[in-house]
Amino acid sequence: MTASSTTTPARAVILAAGRGTRMKSAHPKAMQRLGNQPLVAHLLAAAQQVFDSITVIVGPEMAALEEAVQPHATTTQHERRGTGHAAAQAAPRFGAPPGQAVGDVMVLCADNPLMTAATMERALQARRQPGVSLVLVTMRPNVPGRYGRVILNKAGLVERIVEHADATAGERALTLCNAGSVCANGDDLARWLGALTPANAQGELYLTDVVAQAAQEGHVVHLEISEDEAMGINDRAQLAMAEAALQKRLRAAAMAGGATLVAPETVFLSADTQLGPDSVVEPNVFFGPGVVVEGGATIRAFSHLEGCTVGEGSVVGPYARLRPGTKCAPQSHVGNFVELKNTHLGQGSKANHLSYLGDADIGPGTNIGAGTVTCNYDGFGKHRTVIGQGAFVGSDSILVAPVRVGDGALVGAGSVITEDVPDEALALGRARQANRPGRAPLLRRRLAARAAQGKAPKSDKGSTKD
Repeated sequence: MTASSTTTPARAVILAAGRGTRMKSAHPKAMQRLGNQPLVAHLLAAAQQVFDSITVIVGPEMAALEEAVQPHATTTQHERRGTGHAAAQAAPRFGAPPGQAVGDVMVLCADNPLMTAATMERALQARRQPGVSLVLVTMRPNVPGRYGRVILNKAGLVERIVEHADATAGERALTLCNAGSVCANGDDLARWLGALTPANAQGELYLTDVVAQAAQEGHVVHLEISEDEAMGINDRAQLAMAEAALQKRLRAAAMAGGATLVAPETVFLSADTQLGPDSVVEPNVFFGPGVVVEGGATIRAFSHLEGCTVGEGSVVGPYARLRPGTKCAPQSHVGNFVELKNTHLGQGSKANHLSYLGDADIGPGTNIGAGTVTCNYDGFGKHRTVIGQGAFVGSDSILVAPVRVGDGALVGAGSVITEDVPDEALALGRARQANRPGRAPLLRRRLAARAAQGKAPKSDKGSTKD
């Protein structure tokens, strides 16, 4: 059950104003890529399943981040005075219109992108239990490091959080750590945030300090989740660790959905990759964003796919590249060292060897020979090549767009096609071959003599003239 199914609204606030100094990047931390999406996109995808509204706290001059989180509301934290100060920027949105109940608010951190919708739902349900004033999300990392430590009372309820910089040696020895998220009634949270003071080593307003206030007014319970789900990202090394955790999750989900990953640890998936039932992915395959592989299709080893659709029962690779805008119809074949860009390959059609097909529409049942190239760019604009159904394009052919090869047409190997080919026609666009009987021995003798004298052969091959 999601929060939107209840009569009490639930809101999320995502803290995303951090610059990510340790990333050493020109981009905000929330815009760093994970699973080929910004960090904040993962949290938004989960939160949208649970909350009625979402507000993202951004920093000044973060236009790209504001655009990335649309259509959700944003609020700017102009002064970076800590997590408590950041959350307080959204406090005016915590309330409810007259006559409506004030709902719960959950504060999330964009640099904890792997938190699931299930955890968010559990936090809301825990908050709604009698006597619970606040829910704190916690974890027990293998190396607690600089995480804030959670202090429990004898009843197992949370008393407070102490930041690592302010903790004693005994407190740093504790293993239960703050994972960065809290959930509370909107009015209560706004009041607690308004009472924060910078009484700490950093001189900042800590979101974690609301825990002690909440403990004075009711029960503060903690919701413990796995380290992988709670993982915080502050530098490139942690980003790589989060990527590994996400890939493990994505691969498990793909296999649970009926896809076969022959060597799962070698397959890189994007967060939005869709693999249909009975699809097979061989080792060392990369899926960029926007890929759909339908049921029964096979992606063979060392292929790279991005922004494309592979139809049911199709075969791609090995060593194939499908670029954005490509659609391979069911039962089509794309073979080794073939690149397709913004190309529609018809049902049952084949491009099995060493070809580049860009900005092309290829009808069903057509065969594209080895080494075929569609010349789609003239230096100023892109143009399309249209090849009809049941056509045959011979090996090493060049199709200069815009051009059309008709249904059932044949293009002879080695042709350069610059004009439309009618249906059922045979097109030959190559120079006539000239044979010189008996001239090969003479040419070899002349070349050998030149080599012995240290001279390079003439580029005009004049020795073949009569």
